[in-house]
Amino acid sequence: MALMHEPTAPYHSAQDALRVLETVALHPAGVTDVRLSRRTGLGAERLTALLRMLRREGYVVRTADGAYVTGDTLRRLTSAHDRERALREKLQHTLDRLRDSVGAAVYISRYLDGEVRVTQYAAGPGTPAVNEWVDFRCSAHATAVGKSLLTQLDHNGRRDHLSRHKMARLTSRTITSDKLLLSRLESQPPTVPVLDLQEYAVGTVCAAVPITAGASVGCLALSLPVAHAHRLKRAADALNRGAAPVLLSLAL
Repeated sequence: MALMHEPTAPYHSAQDALRVLETVALHPAGVTDVRLSRRTGLGAERLTALLRMLRREGYVVRTADGAYVTGDTLRRLTSAHDRERALREKLQHTLDRLRDSVGAAVYISRYLDGEVRVTQYAAGPGTPAVNEWVDFRCSAHATAVGKSLLTQLDHNGRRDHLSRHKMARLTSRTITSDKLLLSRLESQPPTVPVLDLQEYAVGTVCAAVPITAGASVGCLALSLPVAHAHRLKRAADALNRGAAPVLLSLAL
């Protein structure tokens, strides 16, 4: 199965952040932003934004003399001891913050062993999660999560998935023609959020953006009650801007 994913802005941000972290790690006594800029080749404005994000996420700490050193988050995620638990806790913290900033339930989903899996999510009283009335593994054709993951596969990978899962009509808006769905997936720009406008469940709208690095296919998604559909585009754009920390955690 080949991947069709094209790098998006969050991917580039995560890659640049990794370069910064690698440079900081090479200087246990601390490194200044001027030296970081010279070593990484990043401009002052770009570097400042990345350092702000890395400090907020706990990856770097600024010392009293203005230098940068590695933070506790980076040490926990790169330690062999209980790394999986540390990663899950870090991702949950990031998802909780994203939920509050975009005002919607948010989800991480991966395409694992040929199936759609929602691996973590953050919801709350004012930001309810989608009612999974049909297993997400069987409804990729109707969900923003599923369609985002399928867009990142090649044509054969998409056809293989659809051959194993019947495209059931879940609402009056659900696409049940594999030809139409494949055409839409083919034309979906990687930098534009994939939408679900009551295709999976009446009363709910969703959006998803890719968070794929390397050979692992994933996406970050949100859901809103249809009464808040007017906020969907703005929330999706905010989700996309907030995807870099998620990608960075997965890449470490």
